[in-house]
Amino acid sequence: MDLIQSLGEVVLNHSSTIGLRILPFQKMILPRALVCVPTSVGEVSAKVVLQPDGAHRFKSEHDEIARLAQETGESYLSLKRRIDAEIEAFLSAHPPEAFNLTDLDFQHSNIDFERAERKGVSEVIYAEHKRPEQVRDIAAALVARGQNVFATRASYEQYLAVKEAVPEAMFDELARIIHYTIESCAINQLGKIAVVNAGTSDLPIAQEAALTAEYLGGEVLRISDVGVAGLHRLLSRIDEIRNCQVIIVVAGMEGALPSVIAGLVDKPVIAVPTSVGYGASFGGISALLGMLNSCGSGVTVVNIDNGFGAGYQAAMITRLKAS
Repeated sequence: MDLIQSLGEVVLNHSSTIGLRILPFQKMILPRALVCVPTSVGEVSAKVVLQPDGAHRFKSEHDEIARLAQETGESYLSLKRRIDAEIEAFLSAHPPEAFNLTDLDFQHSNIDFERAERKGVSEVIYAEHKRPEQVRDIAAALVARGQNVFATRASYEQYLAVKEAVPEAMFDELARIIHYTIESCAINQLGKIAVVNAGTSDLPIAQEAALTAEYLGGEVLRISDVGVAGLHRLLSRIDEIRNCQVIIVVAGMEGALPSVIAGLVDKPVIAVPTSVGYGASFGGISALLGMLNSCGSGVTVVNIDNGFGAGYQAAMITRLKAS
């Protein structure tokens, strides 16, 4: 959204228009596979696609033909006609079933499609630092295999890209999570998970933890803004927290809240340090070290801002209790 806003401001500042319409668009993508075809000038990549009417066709790769034309000195159009004829002959000799037309044709990721069978949960996409089209490709490939989409640390631009391929995908802006569920992950869950955050500034990480636990089938109790600066706020909700099977505690600054809660409950506490705080918090290192040195028994610590890891671990604990 920041990029869209910036582009809009450039247009409004440097043109005569007085308003802009900003509309999302959708893109239809045919199931396809990338096939390497032996030709008279070497191997050439071609996309094999499945049309809505059930027919198959191919599309040769422009960049490869342009490179080969430059290397051989043959004109682009002449070489393309020759290569297309050789690709057509090759594909006609191979049934469509020989190609996996549910996978998209990208080289940037090697998706673990078997993870759902091993762990009961499809591969989760860590979206940060990925290009929008890369997140889109991975999401589309998962859906094509009948698997769920759950992408953490996502941007709005990445969400718009995913919606091109998965129009039903949802985006939680606070947690920065893109999600689309085909089949519920709930497997023998038992017990409620509390997600407690010290301050409102910790909410994005707390929401990431809560959504992750819910995605994995957990029932979540959210309790916000009960940090140690006003301990009475925590004590007024402590009975609700004690009734949960696992407690995720999200805190920045000095990171004291997990130790306090661990001394008041008989359940496992998963501590999540956040990067919230002034200079000497060192981007969450202060909270991390405080939690690692907790005198409260039963405290486990995940990485800084790792709400996803905490939510996943909490869901696994409740699953173990159920089984």
